[in-house]
Amino acid sequence: MLSLIRNSAWRSARLPILCYHGIAIDDEDQWDPSLYMSQHTFEGRMRFLKEGGYNVVPLREGLRRLYEGSLAPRTVVITFDDGNHDFHARALPVLRRYGFPATVYLTTFYCDFNRPVFAVFCSYLLWKAGANAARGAELVGVRTPLDFASGEGRLAVLDAINRRACEQGWTAEDKDGIARDLERRLGADGEAIRRKRILHLMTPPEVSECAAAGVDIELHTHRHRTPDDSNLFIREIRDNRNSIQEITHGHPVHFCYPSGVYRSEFLPWLRSEGVESATTCESGLAAPTSDPLLLPRIVDTTSLDDVEFEACVSGAAEGFRWAGAWGGGAG
Repeated sequence: MLSLIRNSAWRSARLPILCYHGIAIDDEDQWDPSLYMSQHTFEGRMRFLKEGGYNVVPLREGLRRLYEGSLAPRTVVITFDDGNHDFHARALPVLRRYGFPATVYLTTFYCDFNRPVFAVFCSYLLWKAGANAARGAELVGVRTPLDFASGEGRLAVLDAINRRACEQGWTAEDKDGIARDLERRLGADGEAIRRKRILHLMTPPEVSECAAAGVDIELHTHRHRTPDDSNLFIREIRDNRNSIQEITHGHPVHFCYPSGVYRSEFLPWLRSEGVESATTCESGLAAPTSDPLLLPRIVDTTSLDDVEFEACVSGAAEGFRWAGAWGGGAG
C-alpha cells in the first residue's frame, strides 16, 4: 500500500515540506523531544530519503514546481526553523554527506550575541536541575510546584518566563543577570553549556558558511514574534530581511510563522512585503490548491518512529486521512 501511494499521480502532485527545529549537541533531545532529535536519528531520516529514491529539492524549486504542476515523483523539501547553532554543528554535516539542499528560517536578533536564547535556556536549566528546579523557579516567575520533566510542565515554564519578561520589560542585560543567578541557585554549570553553544543561534559567519554551502536562508522575524500591530509586524519582517541580506547578500522572500502561530490579518501584511510563501506547523502535504501563505508541513520529531516517518513522506498518512481511513481531516 505504501509503495502504491508513494508512486501514485496523487502523491506526485503533492509536496511534503519536512520541518525540523534542532539536532541535539548534548542532551537536548531528552529535554524536549518535540523540538530536538539526535544526530543519529536525523542521519537515519536522511539515509531513508536517499535509499528510498526521494527527490530532495530546494524550497524555491519545490514550490515553483508544485504550482506549475511539474513536480517529479517523490519530491521532498527539508526546512529548519530558528537557525540554531546546532544546525551548523550537527545538521549541515549530515546534509552535506547526502548532498541534500535545505532551507533555514532564521530569526536574526540573537545572531549577533553569543549567548543562549533566554527563555528556552532557563527552561533547559530547570529541567537539568530535576528535583532541585523548584529552588530557582520563583526567580523566573514560575509558579511552583510544576513537573519540570514533562512537556506540559516545560511549556508552562516557557510561558511564565515570557510573560514575566514582557511584564517587567527585561533588557538583554537583565536576562543575562537573571540566567546567571538562576545557574547559581540551581548549582548548574552554565559556562559549560555556553561553551557547547547549546540553545545559541548561528553567528553571522556560520550563517554565511551555510549560505555558501547552498542552504537557503529565509525569513522567521527578527525577534521571533508576530505582533498584532501591522507596523510592528512589518518591522519584524524588514529587520529580519535586512539582517539576512547583510549576511548572505541574498533576498529572502519565503517566511515561516514563529511557533506556527498565524492569523488571517498577517497574510496581506506579508504580501505587502513581497513574501511569496509562508509555512505553518499544520500537518499535511502542500497541494496545488494550498494557499502559498498557509503551507502545511510535516513536523518530524523523535516521537515519530521509522514506519510513521515513511507514512508521512510517502503520502500514505495524508492519503489515508483523505480517504477517511486514517482519522482526522485532510491537511
